[in-house]
Amino acid sequence: MPPYEAEVRQFIVENFLFGEDAAGLSGHDSLLGKGLIDSTGILELVGFVQDRFGIRVEDDEIIPGNFDSIAKLAQFIQHKKGAASGQSDPGAGSDLREMA
Repeated sequence: MPPYEAEVRQFIVENFLFGEDAAGLSGHDSLLGKGLIDSTGILELVGFVQDRFGIRVEDDEIIPGNFDSIAKLAQFIQHKKGAASGQSDPGAGSDLREMA
């Protein structure tokens, strides 16, 4: 399971499924499409992400591409955590470093 996905899944199960079995919920299922969350739920997810992971979510980042599935949200968190710590993609620029 990718980093952060387990914590995101646990939050969704506890807060939107009220502890019910989430075995049928894949990491790529649309949370909006399945009716698990609505616009208020998105705001709850934003608050969770900011509080739990210490990252700031900008208004223009609150889009389905970042918040519509467990996998997308976990990827978004990983990206933001890397950007916040000043890290870029681990493979990015490796060819340039080798050439120097």
